[in-house]
Amino acid sequence: MTPRRLFFYNAGLLRQARIRRILQLAGYELRIGLPGPEDAVVVWGHSPVARRGEAAARARGVPLLRLEDAFLRSVHPGRARRCGPLGVFLDNTVHFDASRRSSIEAALHEPAEPDLLARAEEGIARLRALDLSKYNSFDPDAALPAPGFVLVVDQVRGDASTRDAGDAAFARMLVAAREEHPGMRIVVKAHPETIGGLRGGHFSDIETLTTPVSPWKLLERAHAVYTVSSQLGFEAILAGHRPRVFGTPFYAGWGLSVDEVSFPRRSARPSVQQLFAAAMIQTPLWHDPCRDRLCTFEEAVDQLEAETRAFRDDRHGHVATGMRLWKRNRLQAVFGGEKPLRFVQDPAKAAAEATDRGAGLLIWAGREPAGLSAPVIRRVEDGFLRSRGLGAELVPPLSLVADDLGIYYDPSRESRLERLILAPPPAGAEARIERLIAALKAGGVSKYNLGGAVPDMPQGHRILIPGQVEDDASIRLGGGTVRRNEDLLKAARAAHPDAVLIYKPHPDVEAGLRPGATEARDADIIARNADPMALVLSCQEVWTMTSLLGFEALLRGLQVTCLGAPFYAGWGLTRDLGPVPFRRAPRPLWQVAHAALIAYPRYFDPVTRRPCPPEVVAERLIHGTIPRPGPGNRMLAKAQGALASRAHLWRQ
Repeated sequence: MTPRRLFFYNAGLLRQARIRRILQLAGYELRIGLPGPEDAVVVWGHSPVARRGEAAARARGVPLLRLEDAFLRSVHPGRARRCGPLGVFLDNTVHFDASRRSSIEAALHEPAEPDLLARAEEGIARLRALDLSKYNSFDPDAALPAPGFVLVVDQVRGDASTRDAGDAAFARMLVAAREEHPGMRIVVKAHPETIGGLRGGHFSDIETLTTPVSPWKLLERAHAVYTVSSQLGFEAILAGHRPRVFGTPFYAGWGLSVDEVSFPRRSARPSVQQLFAAAMIQTPLWHDPCRDRLCTFEEAVDQLEAETRAFRDDRHGHVATGMRLWKRNRLQAVFGGEKPLRFVQDPAKAAAEATDRGAGLLIWAGREPAGLSAPVIRRVEDGFLRSRGLGAELVPPLSLVADDLGIYYDPSRESRLERLILAPPPAGAEARIERLIAALKAGGVSKYNLGGAVPDMPQGHRILIPGQVEDDASIRLGGGTVRRNEDLLKAARAAHPDAVLIYKPHPDVEAGLRPGATEARDADIIARNADPMALVLSCQEVWTMTSLLGFEALLRGLQVTCLGAPFYAGWGLTRDLGPVPFRRAPRPLWQVAHAALIAYPRYFDPVTRRPCPPEVVAERLIHGTIPRPGPGNRMLAKAQGALASRAHLWRQ
């Protein structure tokens, strides 16, 4: 059995809190001092500082373990941002040392279960679709070489993974690429740390691609791939290449590459899926930094997807306008991770500054003046898993959308959400959204999660009528001919004279913060301050103008009738009495839900204050402690609501 107490002798592990935490969660105890007979020594790979630990292990006669980053590490290289890895390998050797049998190699000599291979196939497809690699600070829109080139992969000079092959291997590799593909263009790909100026490479007398580009898109255009031991060689295999390999990486010697070095011990002939399973699923220790626990490969991808999306959306920075003061801290936290947001009150000045700086323009949806122009305009709104409490009470959101086409509640023009619903879903999307929906249903999660009692319900066919804020933009832009709560009730009563109508006032209206109060004469029950999810589960049907409660009812299997055109109408899932955009075509519920809950919003973890997947926010809403605003916020909210109502009346 592996010893649980690990002694270390380099200061790097003192600085790397993430790595220490991963080892602790895996059951190890890091110590300083001299190991005993039942202990072990841990070092970082074959780094120069590993020699101290190696000497201590030999002197004390105890096992030596080596740490290395896993193959999905982070957005930025660790040397660039001092950020910890998302996962590590802990083994008695390193994956690039062919002189000893690593855990990856051992796994490849064992048969793989069908379920594991299915996970691997899905994982490969998902990484390609999400454009994820070990480091992810590349520009997904950067220009790429014209297709048909020979890709030669450079690595950092002096790296331990190339030590056995030596610097001469890079020269031999370049000669071989030229001789074996005469007349073809050679493209040398620099390492991300070389591009960032952190470490030098091996090629200085040949044109080198130093633009940070997508590895997957580069591999799609390459005719052939040459490498010493780069992870890009592994990704080349996943992309369908058979790379020429001049070093001793873990992926060589299995019949999936053309190797300069002989590997007699590697006699197995695994599939690409088995290689991926061993390297990405079976052997690494993956860490979920938001929930602070070890996790699966798939959960690690969820987290890296959220962090990489934030980088890609925000890498050029944003100028923000139309944002109320109380929202700015959360907006800064969500969208200002790469470059701080600059808030400019006047939209025209904000657009001009964004254009001059090459930045994006963020504007709160509904506050965009006619004719506003900027290279990239993103309209910001709350997401559909928002908070535990009302936005009108200044409770900050846990999810936000930033739509570069339109906004989800405006059916007069295409939104990014519509395009995501119509696009082919990524690998694993159906299973993932079904798990998320099951968690939301089990936890009773809704947009605001206010809770509350449910009144006694009469027998009969019960129809839930969710009230809305009558000056809300979703009604003004997508409400159809019925735009008042009273008229919605009349329409439902006319269609169902014998049904039991349950009217739930909108929480903002109940709190006195927004307009929309009604006597609800056509309702049999007025469910004041009631739990919306409990009401949904006690009814058989929902009638709505554009309320999100209609979508939440769809997720729970209810029939929904829409008198307006909310984002979930027009896909063949609802009975539509309002004007639905012709762009929409039938789609399954899971596909609409995946777009709305996973692909469209950005999520923010209030505990770790970092980008996170929706599953983390769902857990926070069900189990976590989320800070609530104090009474001062409520007074400000009431004043804000009164001013907004007066402004609306003045405009009318």
